[in-house]
Amino acid sequence: MPSPQIRALDLTDDATAAAVHRIGRAAYTVEAELIGFDGIPALRESLAEMRAQALHWAGAVSEDGELAGFLAWEEEPNDGTGTGIGTDISIDRLCVAPAFFRRGVASLLLRHALAELFPGRPVQVTTGAANTPAVRLYEALGFTRGPDFSPAPGLVMASFSRPTAARPPGPGTRPGTS
Repeated sequence: MPSPQIRALDLTDDATAAAVHRIGRAAYTVEAELIGFDGIPALRESLAEMRAQALHWAGAVSEDGELAGFLAWEEEPNDGTGTGIGTDISIDRLCVAPAFFRRGVASLLLRHALAELFPGRPVQVTTGAANTPAVRLYEALGFTRGPDFSPAPGLVMASFSRPTAARPPGPGTRPGTS
C-alpha cells in the first residue's frame, strides 16, 4: 500500500467528523480490550461533543481517499503570557482505523507531527499502560516515559514526554540518537 498522505482535518465537514468519530470509537474499543478498561471517555463521546473539543486535527488519508487514522492535539502556552509564544503540545488522541492496523499509520502521523507540525516544541501524551503497541511507538520515537498514574479504579495510564520534537528518529534508528 502506498503511504497515506497527511492533511489537516476540518471537523466542521460532516463526512470528515463522522469518519473521525467512527475511527475513534473503533480504535478505543480495541484499546479498551488491550488495557482491560472500558471507561475511556472517547468511547462515550457523542459526535457533537467530539466536534466541540478545542483540538487541532490531522489525518492520514489513503490513496483512495479513505481516512486511515488521525492525530488530535492541543497547544498550551508555557510562557505565562497567553500569547501562544512558547507552547507545549499535548496529544489528546492518536487513532488508527482497525483495517489499517500494523501498516505504520500511527508512526507516520506522529513522525509527521513531530517534524512538520510542531518541531522543536515539548510534547506530552498519555496512553493506557497496558497498551503495548502505543507504549512501543512512543518509546521508539524518542519519548521518555514518566510516572504511571491511575485516574480511575482499574485504569493505569502511562505518561510520556519529549522535551523537543525537532527530529524524530527515522526508520532503523535508535531512540535518543536523532
